[in-house]
Amino acid sequence: MNLTRREFLQVLAAAGAAGFTLPGARPARAARIPTDPYEVPPGGNVSLLHFTDCHGQLLPLYFREPHVNLGVGEMDGRPPHLVGEHLLKYYGIDHPSLHAHAYTHLDYTRMAETYGRVGGFAHLATLVKRMREQRPGALLLDGGDTWGGGSATGLWTRGQDMVDAQLRLGVDVMTGHWEYTFGADRVRQVVENDYAGRIDFVAQNVMDKDWGDRIFRPYVIREVNGVQVAVIGQSFPYTPIANPRHLVPQWSFGIRAGEMQETVRQARREGAEVVVLLSHNGMDVDIELARQVDGIDAILGGHTHDAVPAPLPVKTPSGGTCLVTNGGSNGKFLGVLDLDFRDGAIRGYQYRLLPVFSELIDPDREMAAYIREMRQQQVTFEGETFPMEERLGEELAVSEDLLYRRGNFNGTFDQLICDALMEQVDAEIAFSPGFRWGTTVLPGMPITFEHVMDHTALTYPAVTRNEMSGRRIRQILEDVADNLFNKDPFYQQGGDMVRVGGLRYSIDPTREMGERITDLELNGKPLDPDRNYVVAGWASVQEHPAGDTGRRIWDVVADYLRDHRNVAIRHLNQPRLRGVAGNPGLGEA
Repeated sequence: MNLTRREFLQVLAAAGAAGFTLPGARPARAARIPTDPYEVPPGGNVSLLHFTDCHGQLLPLYFREPHVNLGVGEMDGRPPHLVGEHLLKYYGIDHPSLHAHAYTHLDYTRMAETYGRVGGFAHLATLVKRMREQRPGALLLDGGDTWGGGSATGLWTRGQDMVDAQLRLGVDVMTGHWEYTFGADRVRQVVENDYAGRIDFVAQNVMDKDWGDRIFRPYVIREVNGVQVAVIGQSFPYTPIANPRHLVPQWSFGIRAGEMQETVRQARREGAEVVVLLSHNGMDVDIELARQVDGIDAILGGHTHDAVPAPLPVKTPSGGTCLVTNGGSNGKFLGVLDLDFRDGAIRGYQYRLLPVFSELIDPDREMAAYIREMRQQQVTFEGETFPMEERLGEELAVSEDLLYRRGNFNGTFDQLICDALMEQVDAEIAFSPGFRWGTTVLPGMPITFEHVMDHTALTYPAVTRNEMSGRRIRQILEDVADNLFNKDPFYQQGGDMVRVGGLRYSIDPTREMGERITDLELNGKPLDPDRNYVVAGWASVQEHPAGDTGRRIWDVVADYLRDHRNVAIRHLNQPRLRGVAGNPGLGEA
């Protein structure tokens, strides 16, 4: 059945008035979907609201979920490594439906045209207020990656646009990751001034690298309807590896499972009756951490951008249960966890991961006015002063194809970036980081400068051009593949596979380090391990990257688009996959 967006809204309104339910509304492992997708009666006396990885996105947007999210070893077939029909079957969700579109890539363009954009802080604010009206005392937890990593206004204002939005949204507690890419001084400035007395920034695993002292509070205890609730923070453990060390030179990170166990015990000794971990580990790491640490009742997780409809119950070392969740990204979801705490223990729970469909939620007037006024301001960045809205609205080209990033390997917007690098920098091969952020552009839409910044805006944007041997190129691919597909989740260092232009290769994610990458070829010829090739790249974590061209990645991509005006991705440079036939983390594009 094909519906226009207007028809969909009319059908939704009529169905609600008649008492019908949305497609897919049946008892399921992901919980029943009511007539009104935002009618969620409270189910306990301790309520936690959670969003994560919004990456500076204040306006409604399109964001396609991945069609490749492979799990290896015991992670094969386990959430979050389910895509498309496999995810819907696991959670009992019908397709087509509102929730099927929210959680999967299936029939993405048609569903996006029907259901409209998602997210937007003005719409999220309305939903948060509605949940809080039903749940007095509910805490709003922000899992980090909020200030930026894919936001022009976040970059240009050094995160201030998002800090002010968080304060208006009513965030209670947060932890961090991309926040640290603004530098240690900037993070301290915000935490000690803007957040003072309003938002608790917690991170038990961030310490001074020389003295071992914690940089931030490890946890905070808040009373919720008479129940003492501890929220422990866990920042991304590999920040100085995945991001530039020189931005946080005195800070040490890490998973620190031993310290986490002691932190939980300390919180319990201080009177915490419920202990929640606000995590930016990624879901696989959180599952393993729950297995190793006693006393955590729930983990509200982020970093890997996985939209997981229901918590995964994990057995702790003493035989207890820890509920592990992951809350999606880009302001697209609001997690709602209700705990029934009675007689000294959690007796039950309910959880909803609510997709924020901007067509179905009226924007909050105060938040909408703030966003509008903020974007209309002038800003000075790198010595140039300009009006943000005007710069962001420049139409660079028109896309003939669906442009997206999210997935283990090249997306079509990644391909666009790689093509731009090779042409603009005159390189044979291009490497682009496997970032998980970046909004989606529908076919026929203008590609604006804002779209480019959504995929490239970060504090270390230098474009490089270097010569590398075929042997070194293979080594780089092996290193990144091990970060992504290591069977021990504690060795997974975040991100997806590096995106590649020009070069073809095969990958077997199930193999061990040094054995995953084979069949490398360029222009139909095998890559010579002893020959040097010209390679373009960007986002080097080095303070002074070798081969710096003096250009920034957003300028390279924007110039490429201005030259071409119409963009069609004729060939998506996906690697040849080995050893993963039948893996439920692999779907059709």
